[in-house]
Amino acid sequence: MAEIVRMPALSDTMTEGTLVAWHKNVGDKIKSGDLLAEIETDKAVMEFQSPFDGVLLHIGIEAGNAVPVNDVIAIVGKAGEDVSAILSGAGNAPAASITETPAKEVIETITAPLNQPVQSSSISDDESRVKASPLAKAMAKEEGVDLSKVSGSGDEGRIVKKDVEAFIETSKTVVETKTVSVQTTVAEGDYEDVSLSQMRKTIARRLGESMFTAPHFYLTMEICMDKLIETRKQLKKLSEDSISFNDFIIKACAKALQKNPGINASWLGDRIRYYKYVNIGVAVAMDEGLVVPVVKNADIKSLSQISTEVRTLAEAARDRKLQPQDMTGNTFTISNLGMFGIEEFTAIINPPDACILAVGRISKRLILENELVKETNIMKVTLS
Repeated sequence: MAEIVRMPALSDTMTEGTLVAWHKNVGDKIKSGDLLAEIETDKAVMEFQSPFDGVLLHIGIEAGNAVPVNDVIAIVGKAGEDVSAILSGAGNAPAASITETPAKEVIETITAPLNQPVQSSSISDDESRVKASPLAKAMAKEEGVDLSKVSGSGDEGRIVKKDVEAFIETSKTVVETKTVSVQTTVAEGDYEDVSLSQMRKTIARRLGESMFTAPHFYLTMEICMDKLIETRKQLKKLSEDSISFNDFIIKACAKALQKNPGINASWLGDRIRYYKYVNIGVAVAMDEGLVVPVVKNADIKSLSQISTEVRTLAEAARDRKLQPQDMTGNTFTISNLGMFGIEEFTAIINPPDACILAVGRISKRLILENELVKETNIMKVTLS
C-alpha cells in the first residue's frame, strides 16, 4: 500500500518548509533512511530521509516552493501503483503520527475572547456557506469583513484567524497606496521582488514579537581594552590557538552571569526561570539573515575550547549545516559588529533571553591621565 510523505516539522518553531532540492526522482527505488530531499526550515537547510521503503510514485512539490508543515510532498509505494485516489483523499490535514498538536480551529475556539460570540445569527447567507473557524467569524464581524472575499489557508480552504488578519492588512495597504498615488507621482523604474526565505520570515516575526512584547531599555558603557590587548599578544606567543577578542567577551559574559544570576533568566509569562548553567548565543551574519549558534556551558569552558567551538559553529552556520540543537538553549546572547567598523549600536533581545549585548569596535582615543595625555584603546558595549 502506498504511503504519504508529508512536510515534516524539523524544528520546534517551523510552520512551513521550502523544498530546496530533491535527491530522488519519480520511479526511483528508495529505502527507509535514504536521503530523499533537502528542506529549508526557519533556521537551516536540513537533509530529510525517506521514512518508507518502496518506489517514489509522486512528487507533490517542486524544488524552490514552500508548503505548510504536514502538507503532502511525496508518495512512496509499489511500482505501478495508482496514487490518484490517495491524492484526492489525502488533503493536507495533520497526520496523527507526526504531531499531536490540536488543529488550528480547535485552538482558536478555545482562545476566542469571552466577550465575542462564537456564532452569530446575523451572518449573511453568503458568509454562512463559507468555511471559517469561530474566531475568524467573530473577528470578521467585529472588523466588518465579508468572509466570502477572504481566501482560506486552513484545511479544505477553511478560513482561520490569520487569513482575516491578512485580509485586513492588505485592505489597509491598498487604501494607503491609493491615497499616496493621488498626492504624489511615483517615479517609474526597474525593480526586483525577491521572495523571503524561511529564515528571513522567522527572523522578522521573532524580532518583531520581541521588540514589541518585551520592553527594551539600553545601558552603554566604555571599556578600556589595553590590558586585554596585551594579554592576547602574550597568549599568541604561548599558543597556536588564535583566540579572538569575541572569545574573551564570551568568557567574560559567562563569568558575569555567574555573579549576576538575576539576568541569566527567561520570562515565561507567569513565572521567571533562572538557569543554573550559562549558554551564550553568538549572532552570526549570513547572506540569508542572522542565526544564533549557542556555546553551551560557556562558564566552565576554557578560552581555547570556546574559540574552537565558535569557529566550528560559525563555519557550520555559513554552510547551512547547523542542526536545531546547535541553535537552542541560549540564556544570553552577544552580537558583535566591531569587525565591520561599527562603534556603537543597540540590539534586539533574542527570545527567550533577558538580555543581549551589542559589542562595537575597539578604537584609539587620547585621554588625560595624571596630567599627561595618553593613547588608550576603548570598546563600547550596549546591554539591551
